[in-house]
Amino acid sequence: MICVSIGRSRHKHMLAEHRHLVDQGAQLVELRLDYLSTRVNIARLLADRPCPVIVTCRREADGGKYTGTEEHRLTLLREAIVAGVEYIDLEDDIASQVPRFGKTKRIISHHNFRNTPENLDELHAELAGLDADIVKIATMAQKTRDNTRVLELIKKHDKPTVAMCMGDIGTPSRILGAKFGAPFTYATFHHERALAPGQLSFQQMTEIFHYEKINADTDLYGVIADPVGHSLSPLIHNAQLREHDLNSVYLPFRVPVDSLADFVEDVPRLGIKGLSVTIPHKEAIARHLTKVDPAAKGIGAVNTVVFRDGQVIGYNTDYKGAMDCLEKVLGHDSAEKPDAPSPLAGRRALVLGAGGAGRAVVYGLKKRGAAITIASRTKARSEKLAKEFECRAVDWNARHNAAPEVLVNCSPIGMHPNVDETPFSKAYLRPGMIVFDTVYNPESTLLVKEAREHGCRVATGVEMFVNQAALQYKLFTGQEASKELMRDTIKRAIGPVKF
Repeated sequence: MICVSIGRSRHKHMLAEHRHLVDQGAQLVELRLDYLSTRVNIARLLADRPCPVIVTCRREADGGKYTGTEEHRLTLLREAIVAGVEYIDLEDDIASQVPRFGKTKRIISHHNFRNTPENLDELHAELAGLDADIVKIATMAQKTRDNTRVLELIKKHDKPTVAMCMGDIGTPSRILGAKFGAPFTYATFHHERALAPGQLSFQQMTEIFHYEKINADTDLYGVIADPVGHSLSPLIHNAQLREHDLNSVYLPFRVPVDSLADFVEDVPRLGIKGLSVTIPHKEAIARHLTKVDPAAKGIGAVNTVVFRDGQVIGYNTDYKGAMDCLEKVLGHDSAEKPDAPSPLAGRRALVLGAGGAGRAVVYGLKKRGAAITIASRTKARSEKLAKEFECRAVDWNARHNAAPEVLVNCSPIGMHPNVDETPFSKAYLRPGMIVFDTVYNPESTLLVKEAREHGCRVATGVEMFVNQAALQYKLFTGQEASKELMRDTIKRAIGPVKF
């Protein structure tokens, strides 16, 4: 179950949001009295309530907005109990001052906005001993293992426990509560009005992650990156998982560089079956693998990891996704004609950028017999990549002299919000040239727009993103993904209306 926190300054807005949420399927809401700017009217808030309620009045020290006297705050909480509210949230230091009364259940809570302490079991025992019906612990995640610790705390204790980590590192713990046995988790009314760090909206929890379907048997997949908040992978993978009605969920995991080893070690404890891997982990993940697909080994970068039968297997779906884009533009389908020579063979290709995507594209072009030139804004990187793959590197300022038949942008130039930038001057675009921009947000980058205006044959980053994601999905689940569903999902996400 999801408890949706409502924090509004006026009673009528709080009541309106309560009714709207119930219409949208909410079964429990938290009314945050500390957000009200006028005299609190408990009777008005609780009269004819459309679903059960948690009443909370949080002090500033505990992440709330209440600035009045402590005596008045305790009076408000007691008044809510007398009025018969279903749940009351009491911080551990005041729980003994507010006795049990009637049928109101007591949530005894503790908040730590600095870190996740080592003594979680001791803390849990203290809270449970304060006549708690439910123990709530919210701590700040400083490392990814903090998520594992709070989730295992839920599973370990018989007393109903809501435990989560705050901050963007802690977001997975908010989604996985149901898998580990939490009676509910928290969400906010709207993603732009989070009442706690890392809190997701009710819409995100229900429409993207389908929280109500998560249980102890749910398989986990996800993307690891730092940062990870911008990733659209959870959108498209979860849409496909729902289409196939699989008991699985795909999560965003923010994994700092110094937490990667601990995260991989915790994979069995969390129940993760597969991961998409992106910046900055595509190369570093290699040391944690027990087996590497030949293509991933040749590229020197991994973007997909599958955990199966005790093995940790690394793959790279970027290169195949990219090559499918280019060959489709040239009228070639490698799935239908796997033994036919690639139409890329012998063509002059210019690759802009020498990062993870650049490596994958260079590997694919090399395999297909293209004549490759690399240019990046960091010359040392392009020279290193060129040496590895026995091709040519040129200075960034000399890129327009390459006269390519195939141009592939693997740099972030043109990515949102820098949509007025292009990595290649339109003066050097020629009719019939193949232009492929791996940037997918926006899909119609300035490079793509100008290439179309000049009669070039164009492939977009959305197509590559969908191709590589579909390949990942097959590795994860063994099932074929609907590229149409994935394409529609990502286009809605990067269009005017966003989640």
